[in-house]
Amino acid sequence: MPTVYFVDADGNQFEADVEAGTNVMEAAVDNFIDGIVGECGGVMSCATCHCYIPKEWQDKIPGPSEQEEDMIDMVMEPQDNSRLSCQIEVTDELDGLVVHLPKSQF
Repeated sequence: MPTVYFVDADGNQFEADVEAGTNVMEAAVDNFIDGIVGECGGVMSCATCHCYIPKEWQDKIPGPSEQEEDMIDMVMEPQDNSRLSCQIEVTDELDGLVVHLPKSQF
């Protein structure tokens, strides 16, 4: 079972064992990780699952769709490595994935 590491805006790290096939947003919500809200449940209509993916992991996940890029344009403090965690499916190859959380989703 892959492990995902969530790092909040203060540098605190939280670890979650995640079943492959689950998306990162579901993993955060299921493991009570503060910083990922997921208000829309993963249908890409709210962007409250915004996160940052470190450069070393970006090539290991598919790039954002045009719809995801449009939603990222609406988040607070977007960066080049911004992603919607509902669009990142956890696979065995993502064991050890690090996900940085923004200060706020609103």
